[in-house]
Parts: sequence; C-alpha cells; structure tokens
Amino acid sequence: MSDPRGVSTIDDSIAQAARVLGSASRVLVITGAGMSADSGMPTYRGVGGLYEEQSTADGVAIEEALSGPMFERDPALTWKYIAQIESACRGARPNAGHHAIVDLADHVEHLCVVTQNVDGLHRAAGTRELIEMHGNIHRLFCIRCGQSRTVPDYSRLMQWPPRCGRCNGLERPAVVLFEEMLPSSALERYQRELAGGFDVVLMIGTTAVFEYIAAPVRAAASGQGTAIEINPADTPVTALCDIKCPGPAADVVPAIVQQLETRGF
Repeated sequence: MSDPRGVSTIDDSIAQAARVLGSASRVLVITGAGMSADSGMPTYRGVGGLYEEQSTADGVAIEEALSGPMFERDPALTWKYIAQIESACRGARPNAGHHAIVDLADHVEHLCVVTQNVDGLHRAAGTRELIEMHGNIHRLFCIRCGQSRTVPDYSRLMQWPPRCGRCNGLERPAVVLFEEMLPSSALERYQRELAGGFDVVLMIGTTAVFEYIAAPVRAAASGQGTAIEINPADTPVTALCDIKCPGPAADVVPAIVQQLETRGF
C-alpha cells in the first residue's frame, strides 16, 4: 500500500527498522507462531488450523488434551495429539525469515533469539544464541530416569506412547504443555539476558500474550530501547512499538537485512 505521495509504507518501516538495527549493539528477537507459519506450519486454531472445532475427536478441547494434568491422567491421549501435530509439521524447513535472523546476528554485537515455537526451526537454521522457551518437540525424555534423546521426527518411534530404552519408563517431548510452568533453566537464562539490557526488541509473528514477552516491549516503550514489530496484523503491543512492519516474517526480515547490507546502516 502506498501513501498519496507514492511512497510505500512498508518500505519506509523496513528502512527505519534497518537504520535502528544498524546502530544497535544488543538486540533481543522474540518469535512466535507467525515465524513458523511461513514454513507451512499449521497453528492449533485459526484459519488453516488443525483444530477448528471446540472439541477434539475425544470430546475435549485441544488445550485440555495437550495439558500437563491430562498427560498425568491419560498420557496416550496427550501423545495422540502431539503425534498429530508433529505429523502435520513433518518435513517443514527453516524459511527465509529464519535464515535472515542468522544473518542479522552478523550485523550486531550481540543478538539473542527467544522463541515460543517448539519446532526446532531456529536451531536448524543455525541460530547461535537461542532460548527455546517452550522446549523442542524433537527432544524426548524419560519421566522415570530422565534419559533424553533427540529424534528427527516421530515416524520411527517403535511404540505409542514411546518408552525409554534404558528403564522402559514413559517418554514425553521436552515441551511445555498447557498448565505447566516454563522451564527454570530457560527463564534464568532469559533473565540474565534482560539484565544486560537491549537497544532493540524485535517482535516477530507473536501476539505477545505472555508477560515475559510483553515486558521487554514495555521496557523499550519507557525509554530503555526501541521496539519493532513484524506482524501482518496488529497485536496487544502494537501501540507500544516504535516501528511496525506489517508483513510476513519470511518477506520482511530478509528485506531488513538486505537494507543493512546494501546501505551500510
């Protein structure tokens, strides 16, 4: 969309974002489902989501099926829907946005990526300073002895629910289910990063409904940095952001990095 003078609004916001990032030393990138959507990953709900109805085939909401209490009561049911999600996402690859974030790290002194996504795509793209706040669906661990392993996908799991090869205990993915606490190790690392301060907070494809995501945006809005949002739609923190780039991550992030490289911001 262009303004009456023929200047593209999205081009202006991309140039502004590149200019700010080009002078930044420390950058915090926070990514959500919109980042993975550009790799063809479905969301639980919404347009194109796996679970459009209020209830699953088992008569419970997907949030209940994928909850910690349900896993304790009926691990087979929780595993059923975890496996459905993994199957629907199988074969997804990092998109241009993931790779551009890796390139962005070369233009700043320190860049930390905090993601809500459990798909492992940031790691697959080569992101170096990464906090997977909600875990990774490819890591499994035994709830009895704690032994863990990493699997490329679930196609070769020998039994359902899967069992530990050491003690035959029940395995589960190393992800945060509904009604579970965030992992203390990830939170502690995140707090250490926040304590160092950030010149720029870059929000990509997240609605920022979690407090740990919204807090650094509010800090930037209070004068402790610059907040940039990349999202096709407005979110609860849009009004707090200094720059809004209304578009998909796979288009906008590479465009920002290209500006950094060609214009030398």
